[in-house]
Amino acid sequence: MTEEVSIREKRFNRWITITSIAIPLVVALLFGYKIPNAKPLGFLPPIYATINGLTAIMLVIAVIAIKNGRRSLHQKLMTTCIVFSALFLVMYVAYHMTSDTTMYGGEGAIKYIYYFILMTHIVLSIAVIPLVLITYSKVYLDDFESHRLWAKYTFPIWLYVAVTGVIVYVMISPYYSY
Repeated sequence: MTEEVSIREKRFNRWITITSIAIPLVVALLFGYKIPNAKPLGFLPPIYATINGLTAIMLVIAVIAIKNGRRSLHQKLMTTCIVFSALFLVMYVAYHMTSDTTMYGGEGAIKYIYYFILMTHIVLSIAVIPLVLITYSKVYLDDFESHRLWAKYTFPIWLYVAVTGVIVYVMISPYYSY
């Protein structure tokens, strides 16, 4: 590794660390803040759930694309997945800053299943931030071998987060009050 690449990687790593800490902290702070007199944005949950579903589909197509040697398509799809994840986050925060929290109304075993899925979704959605950024940065450093190694861990976690985002929405949607 050249000194220039090492310096670039250190810069990437610094920004990845800052971003990976800042995003969950800012989301947590904004999640607890309600905009006074704001009209609830109740139309957003099905939109951001759809974005999660599209992200999951594109992640799978991106893996198929790279396995078939279609690097350009893979790169475009992965960039789109990152943009979609950012859009999801903005809409999610906007919804929660304008709307009361919806409590899950299911009972019995399904309630425990819902909360298990929700908790793993939340924890892994935080963990996937640095994984995605590290994996993505390896391409810009022309370190495709490391990119592939990181992607083996990043892909299933990101896919799980995207799919469980849809599942959580489907399970809680009957309890939304509009």
